[in-house]
Amino acid sequence: MVFLNVEKSLTGRCWQGPGIDIERAAEAMAQQSEIAAPVCQVLARRGVPTHEAKGFLTPQLKDLLPDPRRMKDMETAAKRFLQAAERRERIAVFADYDVDGGSSAALLLVWLRQMGLGATLYVPDRIDEGYGPNDEAMSALAKNHDLIICVDCGTMSHGPIAAAAGADVVVLDHHLGAETLPDCVAVVNPNRQDEDGELGYFCAAGVVFLMLVEARRQLREGGHGTGPDLMAMLDLVALATVADVAPLIGANRALVRQGLKVMAARKRPGLVALADVSRMDSAPSTYSLGFMLGPRVNAGGRIGKADLGARLLSTEDAHEAASIAERLDQLNTERRDIENAVRAAAMEQAEERGLDAPLVWAAGEGWHPGVVGIVASRLKEAAGRPAVVIGLDGNEGKGSGRSVSGIDLGAAIQRLASDGLLIKGGGHKMAAGLSVARDQLEPAMARLAELLDKQGAGDLGPADLKLDGVLMPGAATVSMIEQIEQAGPFGAGAPAPRYAFPDMQVRFAKRVGESHLKLSLSDGISSGIDAICFGAFDTAMGQNLLDHGGARFHFAGRLEINSWGGRQTAQLRLEDAAPA
Repeated sequence: MVFLNVEKSLTGRCWQGPGIDIERAAEAMAQQSEIAAPVCQVLARRGVPTHEAKGFLTPQLKDLLPDPRRMKDMETAAKRFLQAAERRERIAVFADYDVDGGSSAALLLVWLRQMGLGATLYVPDRIDEGYGPNDEAMSALAKNHDLIICVDCGTMSHGPIAAAAGADVVVLDHHLGAETLPDCVAVVNPNRQDEDGELGYFCAAGVVFLMLVEARRQLREGGHGTGPDLMAMLDLVALATVADVAPLIGANRALVRQGLKVMAARKRPGLVALADVSRMDSAPSTYSLGFMLGPRVNAGGRIGKADLGARLLSTEDAHEAASIAERLDQLNTERRDIENAVRAAAMEQAEERGLDAPLVWAAGEGWHPGVVGIVASRLKEAAGRPAVVIGLDGNEGKGSGRSVSGIDLGAAIQRLASDGLLIKGGGHKMAAGLSVARDQLEPAMARLAELLDKQGAGDLGPADLKLDGVLMPGAATVSMIEQIEQAGPFGAGAPAPRYAFPDMQVRFAKRVGESHLKLSLSDGISSGIDAICFGAFDTAMGQNLLDHGGARFHFAGRLEINSWGGRQTAQLRLEDAAPA
């Protein structure tokens, strides 16, 4: 139902409130349980029945973690991995250059180190080598290694894996697979075409963790103990799951929840150094993983040395960790500057083509391949449509795409590659990468737009803003937010509850940082509430709020705890507003 009569907000969205059935279910749950009413609202919205509510609030990994053997090739992969460890064979880990790849590699490197073994880490350069295994690197690794483990990549690398003559190859991945798989020892991937897809929500680090769980079982069954403590490695799994925007459902929810607890103990030198350089002054949360730690780990693969992230996450040396974290922080600052320049040019180009097309895209000479994915995300957010951004260099362009809910971009790009319109391409539903010949750019993008239009991308408008209820500023307390967080962790596939604050005035608004907006909001009764709206300064909503002229607005967003100077206060992360 339309909420607060907002049919078109300052961002063009219709506000939708919870239906009467949700409200009744929340009231019944609050009456029948000892759970706080705000938490019951969240659980009812998620469809959690009353008898499962307490279990949902305290998810146990042992109850939610699937049997690793549900994935094809898992038993074979773990057996070959343990065989290499037992025989002290030469092992190489070939990892993708993002957080998921770095975390996946670190899981294996840490496990092997604790077993008294070393391994070679290989992370391809984004610009010189591109995504995934390549013939030259795999051939070179095969000459002096017995086993190559590809993590967060490899499912589509038929040629490069064939080039690894003389070495066994195991793939631990989560990207969409083709009808045929590479010829190797094992391809463990919940998104293989012959899998049922029920475990497709795992990121690569989750797949690697499950492989280590299976290895632990095989060790125990063989009378060789249990190996390293896997629970202590969940901080790496949590970081990868959140940063790779994997949905926080099923086992992922328990993995992240437990991983945050492990991270809070500050035992991993790399994550401690990264938290310190990020000026993270509160307990780790999904926000800090996704927006503070993740981007810095990614910065090495985007514009720096590709293996910095994996080295940071796997090191035991506090001095090395501090040095790498400092370098990643510098690279992240440089990445933001490059991103801002590319984003301005890409947005101008996309607006000229039209932001209402099934596909929003832009391509530019010399655009850095390390930022095109981030810029694609910005275009997607601005248009509410799938977006692709491509950097051109010579006769080729390398790009990245981001999609919206309900539109499978990875499958469409994979279809384009199989049709010969791309040099290569692949990914998953919400994100994909591609390489395209310059003379095929226009026809490839036109065909991609057609494929996405068939999925309904051309009919998309600004997504309705779903709200969980109405709050007055006086009710938004730190205590209430802490209660709500019991239903977390929140993130992709499990959004934090969003509330409307009706009929408020802007006491003051100012620009902070490059493009953010800091506000103080008042209802004229309580002390009001502070709000932060990221990236809003140059938007229509931001200008309306800056030039409010005393007008009253309804505000909508998510609540968070702001820690500053040893004091905690409730803060609204503002997402939308509408004239009252």
